[in-house]
Amino acid sequence: MKFIIFLLLLTNLLLAKIPDVVPLSWLKVHYNDPNLVIIDVRDADSYKQGHLKNAVNIPVFENLFYGEMMRIPPLSKLRELFSQAGINDKSEILVYGDTNPIWSARFYWISKVLGADNVGILKVSYGNWDKDLLPISTTDYKATYQNFTPKINNQFLKTKLDVLTSLKKAYIIDGRPTQFYIGEKSHAKRYGHITNAINLPGSLTYDTKGSDRSIKDFDKLKEIYKDLDPKKPIILYCEDGADAAMNFLVLKKLGYNASVYDGSWLEWGNDQHLPIEKGHGER
Repeated sequence: MKFIIFLLLLTNLLLAKIPDVVPLSWLKVHYNDPNLVIIDVRDADSYKQGHLKNAVNIPVFENLFYGEMMRIPPLSKLRELFSQAGINDKSEILVYGDTNPIWSARFYWISKVLGADNVGILKVSYGNWDKDLLPISTTDYKATYQNFTPKINNQFLKTKLDVLTSLKKAYIIDGRPTQFYIGEKSHAKRYGHITNAINLPGSLTYDTKGSDRSIKDFDKLKEIYKDLDPKKPIILYCEDGADAAMNFLVLKKLGYNASVYDGSWLEWGNDQHLPIEKGHGER
């Protein structure tokens, strides 16, 4: 009987779904799970100076953005990227980065689009834990190649046309800093925000004091979005799709129907035919 109970506990441990935001306590217990794949999205130099043991380095800017408009990369490239990282249908994917969790969130969102649902990002940035809590390595880790098969979830990926036809039907949330939203700054030709958009910067989801950008607890995050009707669809955008991905992670965890506009402001702000506003707008 005791042996059967042990087997059940072991099975539950191996099948446990990774949290969307992973606390250090979870990682310490599950570090050696056979299906755990650890992804480090920092630049190659930072990775070489030290990283979590067995973490695969996928620098965010070289791999998770495509072209001048910073779009999601082609499916063929992502399929190969995930396969080389050792990801398959059974993988638990843990992502971590440096002092800003939006880059980990970018990988999280792309994983969801590709149908890799068992993914979470580390609550703290790299190195912000007690010494010797987790194993560190300076050796470049190469994972065993897997045949990753994408199962595209178009529900999480929106186009310019989707946004244009949803201006009065869905919440449009701008995840950029307020200076960009009101039209003081822009990386596109035009300044301002998408008509009817609400400004909820991605930075509201994590602590901004000190070197560690820890993701806030979900009881605090609920307050940020408390005025949104959970039955109404939400389309998220920012400058390049990273802050929007951070909002996406939190909103999905809280039960909202959220998606990300891939083109974001870099596309919308450069198209003279699309409606924009300046100033603080309505909330």
